[in-house]
Amino acid sequence: MSHLHIPDGVLPLWLWASGWVAALAIVYLAGKFSERADVRRKVPLLAVVSALMLIAMSSEIVPIAYHINLTIVGGVLLGPALSVIAAFIAEVVLAMLGHGGVTVLGLNTLIIATEMVVGGALFRLVVRLIGRRHVGWSAAVTTVLTLALTTTMMVGIVAIGGGAAAASRQHGALDPSTLKFENPFKAGVFSSGLFRGGEGGATAPSGAGSSSSSSSGTPASQTLSIRRFAIVVYTLGPIGWIIEALVTAGILGYVARVRPSLIWEGALAVAEHRIPDHETGLHP
Repeated sequence: MSHLHIPDGVLPLWLWASGWVAALAIVYLAGKFSERADVRRKVPLLAVVSALMLIAMSSEIVPIAYHINLTIVGGVLLGPALSVIAAFIAEVVLAMLGHGGVTVLGLNTLIIATEMVVGGALFRLVVRLIGRRHVGWSAAVTTVLTLALTTTMMVGIVAIGGGAAAASRQHGALDPSTLKFENPFKAGVFSSGLFRGGEGGATAPSGAGSSSSSSSGTPASQTLSIRRFAIVVYTLGPIGWIIEALVTAGILGYVARVRPSLIWEGALAVAEHRIPDHETGLHP
């Protein structure tokens, strides 16, 4: 939900250029910080998390036009530095596949990196408050709060830079002209647009989802004012937040049971258990 799918040529130069500069700066700082630890052994984890986020973000729950991000999962498993790098990797690939323009890649990196870093930090704070036994609840609460924050961040960017043109978006079952729900399953339940140039094969991705365009341009019913755009987002958004909260709770709860070190020690933890010497049988 917090991913900007605005095509090139909509946002003003100063806004998307600032996003690029800020994104490259934080990616550079994240890379320098990661050099202090042994990152090589975490490259497979970084690759897996980035790939999972990429697949999730390119797939859509059609009735509510929502995309599962898995960003909270990534933020908890990777930590802040690697989360920034993972966000950039995922956004570069998504931009190349048509999920938003190249110009908004920087802004998208900032939004998703914020989602991962804040989500990871908030998760640990909630765990301290309610204990490690309740990983699922901690993950669910963290997901809802974090997505509410970054969705507001996304709406703010659209309001600042795009106006009605940037607010045009796929709105799922909610008709933006009447703010009434239509048949939620007329377009199916689930759509994957990983190799079709955007969600559901849309030809002109925009806003926080994608909208189909006729030969004469974007239909009037899909051109939203900022106010209606916000109403649509905050009407459908909480449904998606709850779905993602359940998914995140399930994944992190499972990881906490089978591989707790991934959650509690951090991706860049220096400590590493070594296999006992096979000749002496002694631990180093």
